[in-house]
Amino acid sequence: MQWQEVCENKQLQDLPFKIELNKWGQIVMSPARLKHSLFQGLIIDVLNNLVNAGVAFPECAILTKDNIKVADVVWVSDARLDIIEDEDAASIAPEICIEIKSASNTIKEMEEKKDLYLAAKAEEVWLCDQTGKIRFYNQQGELEKSLLVPNFPPQIRHRKDSRLA
Repeated sequence: MQWQEVCENKQLQDLPFKIELNKWGQIVMSPARLKHSLFQGLIIDVLNNLVNAGVAFPECAILTKDNIKVADVVWVSDARLDIIEDEDAASIAPEICIEIKSASNTIKEMEEKKDLYLAAKAEEVWLCDQTGKIRFYNQQGELEKSLLVPNFPPQIRHRKDSRLA
């Protein structure tokens, strides 16, 4: 199956799952839990408040060497957004791709997605665990903090009174 077919298929619309394609064109669906969505929203909110140019948004389909993967959150510069905005799936990854670990994800899957996003020209990939701890990576390996958004906290909190560490 091709990504455009997935996007146009009426039976696949409005499902409560993240849909991706593997390298054989098979559909892979992952259900999202409330905490996963909460972390998505908090990360987007913090990113959009810390970075003046570009935009953060959820569920970005990205063409990788293993077919279509959907990053939980991305941040993309205005210049790169001009390239990908009208595409069904981003032909080049946004500068920052963020994956939030779900109960159904393995560490190996998260590492594979990190490598796929970096190969698709992401400048950084962030991995958020189920407690809100974020690890930052670029082509050289793990970073102490984001180089693109150095003020981004290493821990996202889901309490109303302390969203940032």
